[in-house]
Amino acid sequence: MPHGLPRKIRIAFIVQMVMASLAILVAFYVVTTLFKYSFIQATLKDEAAHYWQLHQASPAQPPPNTFTLRGYLVETGYSNLSLPPNLRPLAPGFHDLEADGQLVWVDRGEDGTLYLAYLREQATRVALWFAVLPAMLALFAIYGATWLTYRASKRMVSPVAWLARLVSRWDPRHPDIAALAPERLPADMEGEARQLARALHALGGRVEAQIERERNFTRDASHELRTPLTVIRVASDMALDEPGVPPRVTRSLQRIQRSGRDMEAVIDAFLILARESDIDPQSEWFDVCEVVNEEAGNARALLGDKPVALDVRCHAAPKLYAPPRVMHVVVGNLLRNACSYTDRGTVQVTVESDRVVVSDTGIGMGPDALARAFEPFYRAAPERPMGTGLGLSIVSRLCERFGWSVALDSNLDSGTVASVRFAQAAAET
Repeated sequence: MPHGLPRKIRIAFIVQMVMASLAILVAFYVVTTLFKYSFIQATLKDEAAHYWQLHQASPAQPPPNTFTLRGYLVETGYSNLSLPPNLRPLAPGFHDLEADGQLVWVDRGEDGTLYLAYLREQATRVALWFAVLPAMLALFAIYGATWLTYRASKRMVSPVAWLARLVSRWDPRHPDIAALAPERLPADMEGEARQLARALHALGGRVEAQIERERNFTRDASHELRTPLTVIRVASDMALDEPGVPPRVTRSLQRIQRSGRDMEAVIDAFLILARESDIDPQSEWFDVCEVVNEEAGNARALLGDKPVALDVRCHAAPKLYAPPRVMHVVVGNLLRNACSYTDRGTVQVTVESDRVVVSDTGIGMGPDALARAFEPFYRAAPERPMGTGLGLSIVSRLCERFGWSVALDSNLDSGTVASVRFAQAAAET
């Protein structure tokens, strides 16, 4: 996991160390500045006061002259030409002579003017011992504490990182939960991490069981649901073959057969949607116009005595490689909706090289209803008795499953246009 928890903790500690280093550098600069302008100044001032006390006791007392300090005294009434040239123009107070490498304190008293020059080199050496060395020690102490804390944090999060790596490699269809068995967990995994591993182990077991149940249901439903439909189809075929069957009974048997075929198509569509997306259903090349004409024949029975004309126009003859029953379900649902919500006028199906368009002159839909048309169980006209609101939802899911697209264009009281567009590369005209 390149962006996992251990990496984030490592980055956090690196940022912490960088911030601590910057803080210590700033503190070092502040301490050095205070040392130069406060400590050295106070020291020179105290040296000057001490010298004037000694001078009052013994006027012959010479100015200080040590390894770090040079003193010069210009008695009252005498010229300052005996001073080094860089000290002559200085007024009483503290002076930083960077060019000469000196920190100078000028103190004027009743007996004369005292010049105390502190060598900057010595001031730097003292600052090194009083500021830099403690700062470096503090920096190393922070680095060491940060490293130890990072190691401890890494040990604490390593079980969680191990769990994350293990779960990320799971196959959703076959999660490998054996590695999370309590007896196979690492010895250093304790507390909340062990509880999380146990919970994931139990969850993985439930997922495996659920997947197995879904597979069994899909397999059993595929067989068991088709069996009674096969019996109905065979029985109706035998009944139609009987001599002397009245026309009314013949029409009823034909409706039973059409409903059986519709039911088989719906079952196939549901089973396709229930299967995992990486399992390809049984497909074959089929003529789209044949499917449209067959579904149009079934839909005409829904119109009954309505003054509605259903017209099919095939401007092309596309062929698709897919389960034919899926296209039956898609076109059938669109046609049933068009016939159910059209009281007069026309329902027209147009087949182009890359799409099927179903248009009607029915009640149409407003913007709010159009936005929710593909929601399960939503009905634009709930006062009408037909339908459950699942048709367009099924159409949308089937089209998405096979890489097709479905779109609606509708206006209230002026009809609806539904189009199913399939990829041009998948069609042969």
